[in-house]
Amino acid sequence: MAVGPTTRRRQLGADLRRLRERKGLTLEEAGTLVEISKATLSRYETKEGAVKWPTVDALCREYGATEEERLALVELAKGARIQGWWRSLADPIPESMNLMLTLEDEVVREDHYACMYVPGLLQTRAYAEAVHRASEMRCTEQEIVHMVDIRMKRQELLTREEPPHIWAVIDEAVLRRLVGGREVMREQLLHLRSQAEQRQVTVQILPFASGAHAAAVGSFVILGGPTPELDVVYVDIIGGGLFMEKPEELARYKLAFEYLRAQALDIEASAALLDRACKEL
Repeated sequence: MAVGPTTRRRQLGADLRRLRERKGLTLEEAGTLVEISKATLSRYETKEGAVKWPTVDALCREYGATEEERLALVELAKGARIQGWWRSLADPIPESMNLMLTLEDEVVREDHYACMYVPGLLQTRAYAEAVHRASEMRCTEQEIVHMVDIRMKRQELLTREEPPHIWAVIDEAVLRRLVGGREVMREQLLHLRSQAEQRQVTVQILPFASGAHAAAVGSFVILGGPTPELDVVYVDIIGGGLFMEKPEELARYKLAFEYLRAQALDIEASAALLDRACKEL
């Protein structure tokens, strides 16, 4: 897939930190060499805010980067302007959704564990509306419609020429929770069953019979970048979500997802359980 601006910005930050640490410089020492503050350089490395390519060029020279490394990072800096499809929408994007959209626009895979609702990328419109009405109690009808429009637009990434692979481990409780009424729920389960047959989507059901498991604390998504160092974990919390990218955090959630996949039903048995749940509705 093509590398987008968000990925370029995050790769730039990771590479600048790697070069500085290879040189053995602190943030303050490196910043002094190119006449920027420690705080500014820290923002460069933590992938926050805009970057100036001449500063990146100067940093590479001070770090002793090779000519190939310097030119590559300067190109990353020049292209690191966040512009996504959501910028063209008439209404503003809620802040809690903005980072998810920028990251998701460029992922190569997404690993979902869902214990409350069907993952957003696999929701029907009616189901998504019911979820938003329940969780966004103070929103107007217009705001709810806008957020659902965004969710439906997000799903277009599944029809790209090179779509990311979606691997969803879904707790059986999600299938049993009656969201939006019987007809809405049945339509949703049929849609989930259909999506599970697509080559870019894998669905496993974690049955009640599995008992205690590796992620009893709640739903999460591992957003997979072009390289492992660009992976991010998103955890649902009230009022938005929490993003984590420290190596120890990523390792913990990746291990949890591996355990969840092992505890869940295989693909054929998961499809059979989905079929039974549909018939019961």
